[in-house]
Amino acid sequence: MTEPETRCGFVAVIGAPNAGKSTLVNALVGQKVAIVSAKAQTTRARLMGIAIADGSQILLVDTPGIFAPKRRLDRAMVAAAWSGASDADLTLLVIDADAGIRPEVERIIEGLADRQHPRIVAFNKVDLIDKGKLLHLSSELAGRLKPDEIFMISASEGDGVPDLKAALAKAMPQGPWHFPEDQLTDATDRMVAAELTREQIYQQLYQELPYATAIETETWEDRPDGSTSIRQQILVARDTQKAIMIGKGGSRLKAIGEAARKEIAEHLGRKVHLFLHVKVNPRWDEDRALYKDIGLEWTS
Repeated sequence: MTEPETRCGFVAVIGAPNAGKSTLVNALVGQKVAIVSAKAQTTRARLMGIAIADGSQILLVDTPGIFAPKRRLDRAMVAAAWSGASDADLTLLVIDADAGIRPEVERIIEGLADRQHPRIVAFNKVDLIDKGKLLHLSSELAGRLKPDEIFMISASEGDGVPDLKAALAKAMPQGPWHFPEDQLTDATDRMVAAELTREQIYQQLYQELPYATAIETETWEDRPDGSTSIRQQILVARDTQKAIMIGKGGSRLKAIGEAARKEIAEHLGRKVHLFLHVKVNPRWDEDRALYKDIGLEWTS
């Protein structure tokens, strides 16, 4: 008997900040592999989610949102996004339908214009927009970018996601799978744990803290009793941010730690002891080693 045909390929999921890329990657994988926040520019590194459908292994590269970079960190994030698009077998452009073709999307359309590999567009959050406006947007984009297919989806609700997943599976090139069937991401446990803590910071300090924060894993110990002890350092730029992060009597840091510990324990499938402390470093985003730790290239 002949072996069943398999397909495998890379899909770069790109878009403007807050288009819903990470939510869509999680929906396609069927499990949380990327952190999600209502704040823009949550994703920093290129993290890969692995989805399977119809004999295809779809390697979804969840890239940082593409925006006008100002700092070194911004430039590294945008470079990671465009690098993901260049290296992929297919580009999936996710657009917040409710926000429309804003300047960030215009830059992406211009950047994709000369790229020859297949392109699929997913208008996300279609449950929030008038159908007439949605059709106009779709028609405009089809004329300008000429994608292979356009999908209307709501990643948070799951609407349209199965059809998109089937199209991605069909578009993958023939070849063996790159990863075991039960593997959902290429990110290391350390990276996922740091991201889950960062997610809790965004969720609990949404209006109070800017993006001047990062997570550094100091120690990771797998104990004989099967549990894992993790010490993480939260880097902020100013003393005022440290005070906000810690909260009155340490209450805020404790709440962040408890929520993050539960998420990390669920991811690892075992008991976790999480210890957090906050350090002020005005130039943490100039630390070359930290860029490597979070999966970004050092840019000039």
